[in-house]
Amino acid sequence: MFGGGGGGLDPRKMKQMMKQMGIDVDELDAEEVVITKSDGEQLVFDNPDITVMDARGQETYQVVGEPETREAGAGGASAVESGESDEASDAGASGIPDEDVEIVAQRTGSTEDDAREALEATDGDLAAAVERLE
Repeated sequence: MFGGGGGGLDPRKMKQMMKQMGIDVDELDAEEVVITKSDGEQLVFDNPDITVMDARGQETYQVVGEPETREAGAGGASAVESGESDEASDAGASGIPDEDVEIVAQRTGSTEDDAREALEATDGDLAAAVERLE
């Protein structure tokens, strides 16, 4: 398709052609990439090779590596794509994030145990837990 010989295009020529079309290609140094799928399963790439293509303001990321599969919350990774914080890794046995317990305890002046109980009773609703304790 791009010429004979099985070798394809010369990488320098390819880069030159892409530059002429307004496409910049750069390498990105990253330690880990986490993709959280809609079913909660996570694909974790440790030390991946990442290429970023910028085509007139539209960035495309290519991640190359061998992913490890994790269930959601199994590691220290978070679902950044959905706007959630890193709650899964610091949640107590009740499933209520320790960070939320601290927020409610500080806001109401109650103990962390009371704050956790209020959060459990309100299914993790911060505002309802604060209201319950005030």
